[in-house]
Amino acid sequence: MKFPITPSPHVLPVTSVPVIMRQVLYALVPATAAYVWYFGFGLCVNMLIACMSALISEAIMLRARNRPIKPSLIDGSAIVTAVLIAFAIPPVAPWWLPALGAASAIILAKHLYGGIGANLFNPAMVGYAILLLSFPVEMTHWIPPQVEELGFQKVGLWNTIIYSVTGMLPLNLNLDAVTQATPLDIIKGGLKNGLSINELKAGPLFGQLGSYGWEWVSSFTAFGGIYLLYKGIIRWHIPISLLTSITIVAAIFYLFEPNQNLSPSFHLLSGATVIGAFFIATDPVSAAATNQGRLIYGASIGVLTYAIRTWGGYPDGLAFAVLLMNSMVPLIDRFTRPKIYGQP
Repeated sequence: MKFPITPSPHVLPVTSVPVIMRQVLYALVPATAAYVWYFGFGLCVNMLIACMSALISEAIMLRARNRPIKPSLIDGSAIVTAVLIAFAIPPVAPWWLPALGAASAIILAKHLYGGIGANLFNPAMVGYAILLLSFPVEMTHWIPPQVEELGFQKVGLWNTIIYSVTGMLPLNLNLDAVTQATPLDIIKGGLKNGLSINELKAGPLFGQLGSYGWEWVSSFTAFGGIYLLYKGIIRWHIPISLLTSITIVAAIFYLFEPNQNLSPSFHLLSGATVIGAFFIATDPVSAAATNQGRLIYGASIGVLTYAIRTWGGYPDGLAFAVLLMNSMVPLIDRFTRPKIYGQP
């Protein structure tokens, strides 16, 4: 009788990087559907380009580092980074914008730090920050919701592909006519020009609780975040503390000056608040490691996001808040490290 001996591990892990990344992609499906419904298929075009760029960059860096290529290409981590970058850039964008953002995230923020599990900063937010700082004009060409009732010119799938490849729209379309600033940018610029919140929110881009279209995208993103919590992929500490902190700070300023400060619901349902809370700030590598540290980390991101939106030079600010707190994670972990059992 033979007794074959197999090497360890003898108990397979319950989860793995590919499983986690697939669950994250599944959780982003509702947000993707809502985004496409309101803003067209530009997101899908950007996703495709960003994914191709991320996978090529991943293969090049793995080859340069003499690491196995196939396991890292199929683990899904590069795809998740690319998809998050696609969500962060305008749906009507030249092809090189998502390609450069994904390549920067993979090369600079991931592999130059040692690859997956060694990055200090969130790769997707590094890629986004590079694009925002380097190409501010292209990053402001956001299209309004593609809903007939609003009366804006529509940009179809074919026109989006043509613009992505050639940088030009058909003769009957003009980039300035089909794109405009985001609602958060409109609010920031309008307040600087002496307008009130009520005057600014009279426009068609503003809905009942947040910016029109984005409030639904954020709501469906929250469904995906709840799915991740249910599956145990993320813990509740970061998203709850982030959303709670930005709500409390926004409520305080809104109660004192409601005509000069946005309501808490607007801050929650506009911009990158929800996707940042559930899909970006919860990155297990660049986030705090202890439960107490996660609460501090998430709450700080919420406060910084509100501060940048209100007094900073950028309309959203969540990406910069995440990157700032990424740099603080070693300090947070040091002071929130649990005591070793048996030591005073």
